[in-house]
Amino acid sequence: MDVFDELLRGVRGKGALFGRSVLWPPWSLRFTDGAYLTLCVPLRGEGWIIPEGGNGDGGRGGDGTARRVRVGEAAIVRGPAPFVFTDDPATGTGPGASVREVRWDAGPGNDPAPPDELTGPTVLVAAAFDVHAEVPRRLLQVLPPVLVVPDEDDCSPLRDYLGAQIGRARPGRQIVLDRQLDWMLVCTLRDWFDRPEAAPPTWYRALGDEVAGPALRAMHEEPAHPWTTAELAARAGVSRTTFAKRFTELVGEGPVAYLTEWRMTLAADLLSRRDLTVAAVARRVGYADAFGFSAAFKRIRGVSPSAYRREPEARGEPDRESPAG
Repeated sequence: MDVFDELLRGVRGKGALFGRSVLWPPWSLRFTDGAYLTLCVPLRGEGWIIPEGGNGDGGRGGDGTARRVRVGEAAIVRGPAPFVFTDDPATGTGPGASVREVRWDAGPGNDPAPPDELTGPTVLVAAAFDVHAEVPRRLLQVLPPVLVVPDEDDCSPLRDYLGAQIGRARPGRQIVLDRQLDWMLVCTLRDWFDRPEAAPPTWYRALGDEVAGPALRAMHEEPAHPWTTAELAARAGVSRTTFAKRFTELVGEGPVAYLTEWRMTLAADLLSRRDLTVAAVARRVGYADAFGFSAAFKRIRGVSPSAYRREPEARGEPDRESPAG
């Protein structure tokens, strides 16, 4: 399994399209629901994203200032802080500005405007994404507050198809749009991490290395396997010493430390399932007994597995029940 696929597999939109996406100036939208990620895609026109506490200097003041988003680009805003999407960064958040609040929990009435109304100067599609699981957060936590990515070859057809679907009232339309926005998010993230200005985790870049890459993929594919440094070195076709040195240089920690951290990330998500005992979680991440697993988990996470399981609200996660079947 591709590591990028694995990390983002569970990321899904939570309310899909923002309604009334046809905008006439002057307009300002304030997104306030604290979503982990918000995707903004202009289908017509352009706008400016201003994070909470930022200013409207057109992006010239550094981090936290306005970022312009045009047709042919997609923006991702990392929460939970509110942000404003406006047609004028100089006046959109100032005194007297007319700012409309956007809340994703407003229900199904937030459908976009009817097809015959999609004729305004600005048409915006946005989707909110809650990310409660630890596995995708391992990758997404390094994102900047706002990123803007031009559509590349892979993403451009998605935008065209998305625009066509919004203007059609067909059965299953909302499900199709939800999945398209999920796809657009992943496509945009992939393009971002490939850009020179991106700062992905060290292990992400190390996936492309001929020595560290095979070992990283092996640990992700089979986290419960009793990996040794010698066995991982054999996967890379180098000596144990060469492998350990190269892996540590690229990833910033040794292979054993990395494997332990990855196992605890997986365990954190498994502990949210009520159908799995702590002992069962331990076995799934490569520990023969719950005692050794609990000691490792507490060392890495600061709390015992049982305490972690009892306090989902403290972690900002829902109390998820086990899946049906």
